Amino acid sequence: MKTWMRHIFGIKTYFTITDDRHRLHGLDHLRAAAIAMVVLFHYDYYYGVPEWLAYASRFGWSGVDLFFVLSGYLIADKLYRGIEADGKIDFNGFYLNRFLRIIPAYLAVVVLYFTFPDLYEGRGLQPIWKFLTFTQNISIDMHKNTFSHAWSLCVEEHFYLFFPMLIYLTFSIRRPNMAVFLFVLVAVSGIIIRYVIWDMRVAPAYERMRLMIALREIYYPTYTRLDGLLVGVAIASIFNYRPMLRDRLVKAGNLMLALSIMLLGVAYILFDGSLVSQRFTSLTTAVLGFNIISIAYGLLVIAAMSPRCILSQYRIKPVAILATLAYPIYLTHKMINHLVNTQLQALLDLDVHQLFPISLAGVTICGYALHLSVEKPFLILRDKLNRAKCNMSGNI
Repeated sequence: MKTWMRHIFGIKTYFTITDDRHRLHGLDHLRAAAIAMVVLFHYDYYYGVPEWLAYASRFGWSGVDLFFVLSGYLIADKLYRGIEADGKIDFNGFYLNRFLRIIPAYLAVVVLYFTFPDLYEGRGLQPIWKFLTFTQNISIDMHKNTFSHAWSLCVEEHFYLFFPMLIYLTFSIRRPNMAVFLFVLVAVSGIIIRYVIWDMRVAPAYERMRLMIALREIYYPTYTRLDGLLVGVAIASIFNYRPMLRDRLVKAGNLMLALSIMLLGVAYILFDGSLVSQRFTSLTTAVLGFNIISIAYGLLVIAAMSPRCILSQYRIKPVAILATLAYPIYLTHKMINHLVNTQLQALLDLDVHQLFPISLAGVTICGYALHLSVEKPFLILRDKLNRAKCNMSGNI
């Protein structure tokens, strides 16, 4: 009887989407907001959203920048805590954890795209080697734009590869202040690189070609898009090594939220809401726009971790579920939107107000299916390996 009960509850646990034991509700809210923004933007760009969502969807592309800030904070915080606990960086453990977290679900979607051409939401796919080497965002082919949103995964993978080495270098020479210098150097270099590209490539071009060059050479490449990740790293550095400043920031959570909203308003005006507008090709927007957005979302992350801020005071179960499914939804949402707006539309002749909620439901269901079938088994494997490693360490 007890065996059957354990079996039944084991199945129930497997199908449970969220585990609230170690979750920060404020960050869940931001993760859910980020994926909702991205899904809305892409849906509006390809098919058009209902009018009442038009203004919100225009700025949805910046949800990727919010993901960058969150990733920068969470990864840096994890590495810092490992250094404090063990006095070193566990490179093998870090890269194995990242592999099991990111790669299986990603490869499953790559296989789907390269196996079933009917899933293409764009005009074609770049070569498979670009997806397998995470170089799709470098010299991106603007014509073959299917699964183009994988560009942000390329940026994050490059960050995962090099950031631990940078942290190891600064701590091994016992000069942690050198890390601040290096982070500032990278941030300033990004601004300079964007300016040089704008001056040499964007400014001489005209209209649509000008926008295409700005997107290809400023928006997508890793070396121009590290701002959000660096802001996240800066937050983690403050929270781990500057406790007095951390406490002051956390106490001012609602002020951080207000400042974030103000800066996002400035960014919205700079970009005229949409990334795919000629406003993006202006000098100020192309060079400094991403810095403003990243700082704004950085303030939002600080606010979300403040017990005094409204963002962290309430747990909303659907939001937690959406946050958990954010990665599989991000991977699959464009193919599902495409299927609903082509195959289903051809069968039932539905209008935008009918297709839109069906697409959202399909995106959520598909994200859940990918989570259960691919993502969760590897996360369970990751947790088992981590527990085994901890047990081995405890027995030494």
